[in-house]
Amino acid sequence: MSGEECVRFLQWALPRLGMRWAGFRKVRGQVCKRTGRRLGELGLSGYDDYRGYLDSHPEEWSVLDSFCRVTISRFHRDRGVFELVRDLLLPELAAAEAGGPREHRGRAGLVRCWSAGCASGEEPYTLSIIWRLAVGGRYPGVGLRVVATDVDETLIARARTGCYPRSALKELASGWVEAAFEPVGDELCLRPQFRPAVELSLQDIREQMPPGPFHLVLCRNLVFTYFEEPLQGRLLDRILERLLPGGFLVIGAHEELPAGDWPLERLVAGAPVFKRGEAQAFKRPVARGT
Repeated sequence: MSGEECVRFLQWALPRLGMRWAGFRKVRGQVCKRTGRRLGELGLSGYDDYRGYLDSHPEEWSVLDSFCRVTISRFHRDRGVFELVRDLLLPELAAAEAGGPREHRGRAGLVRCWSAGCASGEEPYTLSIIWRLAVGGRYPGVGLRVVATDVDETLIARARTGCYPRSALKELASGWVEAAFEPVGDELCLRPQFRPAVELSLQDIREQMPPGPFHLVLCRNLVFTYFEEPLQGRLLDRILERLLPGGFLVIGAHEELPAGDWPLERLVAGAPVFKRGEAQAFKRPVARGT
């Protein structure tokens, strides 16, 4: 089976999953390896046979969907973004919680964040590390809470373990690695004091979201890379329902928001960070998981 056959198959199948080929062009090798193994397991001779199998076995679409989850994650990935989080976003939100007008707050004394598509926990734990080592000490009485969600049960389990190869930490400052991790065998494991701020949950963002409200939402290299634009718009609308006025949305460095009149303003030219308009009231979801 050739790579060209796999590409043609993905161009046919991805739209039926609400995904777009453009997001998979550079990572198609991972998906093709997984689908190739699946053909062998099913005893199918090629992708044309797999199309027929999908038509006659609708439950197989969920299996194919699982093959399309691309995980590339490291601590402090996209250094410039996390420098903005450290130097601007978290301090502004913490200052507002410490003494700003009540209508600008979520839960008093608590900066609430959501890491959507958290993989093995690298992103939400990076927030916890930044808070404890660089921000939180300046705002006594203000805490951090990070809700971290992902659709992959194996990745959530790995995040709960909190142990990583050294290569996953290469973008963290060396002093932070030593402060936040302890060696356990061949891996480095997050120290206990950095874990309680992060709440891990198994969720598919297409079907369920945490109810919020949140001051900061990180939705990077997921919705705005892999999903088709109509689905992007629907999900962004639901994300904004959970984002407080004056709160921040962070997307991937190479992503763009879908077309639409969104109440968002880019914070810094060239940076994938947006601030929600102050006049937009938070609308709590009608029911959990909507």
